[in-house]
Amino acid sequence: MKRFILPLVMLLAVTLIVAGCKSSSDNSSASNAGDGDGKQLRIAVIPKGTSHEFWRSVHFGAEKAAQEIGNVEILWRGPVVESDTGSQIEVVKSMITMGVDGIVLAPNQKGGLVDAVEESIGEGIPVVIFDSGLDDGPEIVSYVATDNFKGGQMAGDAMAKAIGEKGNVILLRYLAGSESTEQREEGFLEALKKYPDITVVSSDQYAGDNATSAKEKADQLLQLHGESLAGIFAVCEPNANGTLEAIKNAGMAGKIKFIAFDPSDALIQGMRDGHCHGIVLQDPVQMGYQSVITMVDFINGKSAEDFQSTGEYLATPENMDQPQYQTLLKPETVQ
Repeated sequence: MKRFILPLVMLLAVTLIVAGCKSSSDNSSASNAGDGDGKQLRIAVIPKGTSHEFWRSVHFGAEKAAQEIGNVEILWRGPVVESDTGSQIEVVKSMITMGVDGIVLAPNQKGGLVDAVEESIGEGIPVVIFDSGLDDGPEIVSYVATDNFKGGQMAGDAMAKAIGEKGNVILLRYLAGSESTEQREEGFLEALKKYPDITVVSSDQYAGDNATSAKEKADQLLQLHGESLAGIFAVCEPNANGTLEAIKNAGMAGKIKFIAFDPSDALIQGMRDGHCHGIVLQDPVQMGYQSVITMVDFINGKSAEDFQSTGEYLATPENMDQPQYQTLLKPETVQ
């Protein structure tokens, strides 16, 4: 009997050791599915507003980056109205209170968000700025955006081509303090300096943050300058939508050359109808994607360039059906 007991004990011992090793290996594999320490990163992505298609595409890009990285949660928060700086500041402060790992922010006022960003950085929460710049001061990780000055120059050259390099034109501004649109406005005016026969008859009017106010302002300008007007440039989606409506209502569609910045269904159809003669395009999906990638890389110890351009493009009636421009005219969005 003793001859069988010892081998049996040894067999049981070996079985227990193998089982213990297998259990340990399984636990290690589950742990490695995370980011090393098992901590999920929470990245707050705060747009200027949430009501326009552009921001839904930014959201899509941010979520795409999070899915590719893994173990990253996107907290998408922002004011409904792009001019609501107070609400955007409150969102930033709430994210600081929540103790998120990073904030990705498109400030709707280049000066108004400085203190909130300083507070975030002071609490050890890094900040990536995207789409629209911030006044100097805070030590941000990076600025991810379109080269808006270059985009404005592209609009100026497109306008000059559309009107035969001569005639009266209007620049319809957005909101004072919005760095991205201010750069577009200045780029447009700079480009037109090359064309001595083009006169800017209005460049100091602000259309506001929605299509309704933009239409009202465009109506006023058309009544004042319409008969002698060759072209209008509107610097963002809501302004362009309202301006196009005003031009159509005034019976001047096609007669006045119209250049827009950022697409919409109405503007795309306007190009097909000959009512819109060019749209300067950004890549909002890439903007959201690259901003989140940059933030996570920084958290993991990697440095970033001070400015990262996501590109700028000009869609026209002639090239709008090419695959590259179709992708940018109708970028993917969060549903």
